[in-house]
Amino acid sequence: MQIILLDKVVNLGNLGEIVKVKDGYARNFLIPSGRARRATEANKAEFEAKRAELEKAAAAKLAEAQAQGEKLGGTTVKLTQKAGVDGRLFGSVTNHDIAEELNKQGYKIAKSQVRLPSGPIKTVGDSTVSVALHTDVVVEVTVSVYGETA
Repeated sequence: MQIILLDKVVNLGNLGEIVKVKDGYARNFLIPSGRARRATEANKAEFEAKRAELEKAAAAKLAEAQAQGEKLGGTTVKLTQKAGVDGRLFGSVTNHDIAEELNKQGYKIAKSQVRLPSGPIKTVGDSTVSVALHTDVVVEVTVSVYGETA
């Protein structure tokens, strides 16, 4: 199915590109989430009429994400979990815990934006995680996990 992208989509294309994707991906994800439209002649004409304002909105989103990224960059998140004597946690620190702590610090971060490269953190110590604020803005955050003995 041919679609027009209304937003930048990772591994697919940028705003305004006409790309061919599988029907299910377009019908079930891209079109309902507002990231794309079918590439009919009417939709192409409508998109070209709105192209300038869509690009302006995308640039504003990017600028906002970059500003938040500058504030967030280098932030340290301190979490305390129950741990054994050997430094292993009872349970783990997940992206939900990190996002919750960042929200307490005043940043608006969804748990889906926190990327844990090697899965949940299961040991005491410092770890580096990525926070994807935008498709083009990814910030590194340090997570310090402290153990309290059970």
